[in-house]
Amino acid sequence: MLKGKHIVVGISGGIAAYKIPELIRLLRKEGAEVKVTTTKNALEFVTELTLQTLSGYKVYSDVFAAINEHSTEHISLPDWADAMIIAPATANVLGKMANGIADDALTTTFCAMRKPVVIAPAMNDKMYACPATQEAMRRLSEWDNVTMLDCAEGELACGTTGKGRMQEVDVLVEAVRYALSDKDLAGQRVLITSGPTQEAIDPVRYLTNRSSGKQGNALAISCWRRGAEVLFVTGPSAIEPRFPLFFGQAQKVRKVSVTSAAEMAQQTMHSFADCDVAILCAAVADFTPAEVAAEKIKKQVGQKEMTLTLTTTTDIAAALGEAKRDDQKLVGFALETCEAEKHALCKLKSKRLDLIVLNSLQDKGAGFGVDTNKVTLLFANGTKKDVPLQSKEDIADSIVDSIILL
Repeated sequence: MLKGKHIVVGISGGIAAYKIPELIRLLRKEGAEVKVTTTKNALEFVTELTLQTLSGYKVYSDVFAAINEHSTEHISLPDWADAMIIAPATANVLGKMANGIADDALTTTFCAMRKPVVIAPAMNDKMYACPATQEAMRRLSEWDNVTMLDCAEGELACGTTGKGRMQEVDVLVEAVRYALSDKDLAGQRVLITSGPTQEAIDPVRYLTNRSSGKQGNALAISCWRRGAEVLFVTGPSAIEPRFPLFFGQAQKVRKVSVTSAAEMAQQTMHSFADCDVAILCAAVADFTPAEVAAEKIKKQVGQKEMTLTLTTTTDIAAALGEAKRDDQKLVGFALETCEAEKHALCKLKSKRLDLIVLNSLQDKGAGFGVDTNKVTLLFANGTKKDVPLQSKEDIADSIVDSIILL
């Protein structure tokens, strides 16, 4: 979603400035154009040549420099930009910005910016705890165009451990995406299930499937960017979405980790009544061992086979479909290997879904374990929409767009 966007990166004089070349690289990797403005102190930590080389543009660091492209660079940059991120934002710069002091290239640019601004503070833990710093962050967090991030806990440059670290650069990129997203799910509570389940056979072995959780993660991120409160119920997965910490705000994503189909059913059915939308993306086991051995099952000498008795698990989609109110939206997923649309339409109707997302393992680059997907959206009103092969992030946005229109 950052492709073609114009992003101003503002850097102030903190040690975390050494990380900003990587931030610029990640923004440009996603197709954004980047221009940089700095305080003079920032250039003590990262060179102007490095910033210019990575961004492809001259760095705006001196209000009165003769090399400035425009005589009023602090006005032309906000006119050019779609968004701005200030990272790191030191206690000094936070205090200036909160009080309208504009006495250098960075703060004059910020003062003229009316588009989305992400502020990523970084400082010593004692400076972070200073009442003046906290007040500056509080005031900035109330501005309509500002996304005020918080500091993270961890090791600090002074050798101590505490709250004051700048959040990691990949998280800062996500904060920029958030700031640029329409909040068309604001006030909505969305339940998302994701990943596989594991059905224990004994203390060592279990039954599972090939789900990576990537599509569920992308859905959680998409809903969060759009302002929803997200309950993310996920089975065992090696990956998980990372969300920025906002100053003075509780995290809008609550993650609940489960293992078995029974645990996922219990958590989902318990939470459904309080949600406006449920998106059932998890690959939940249809069967589970009737009995779980207390000890590891050992192969006996000469044994040629073993019989494992399975019993059905709770059909979560069907249970939620029965409980669904008229003001709730229920979205299911189907992955089929034959007669895909026929089976998906049967699930759509029998489980009282509003929308079902059909995957097929027959499509190269779609399905389990990859970063792309190709789906067909089948609606309860009889319409359908084919979504071509693209990133799972873009697929998630298409699904959420359709949910909003239900």
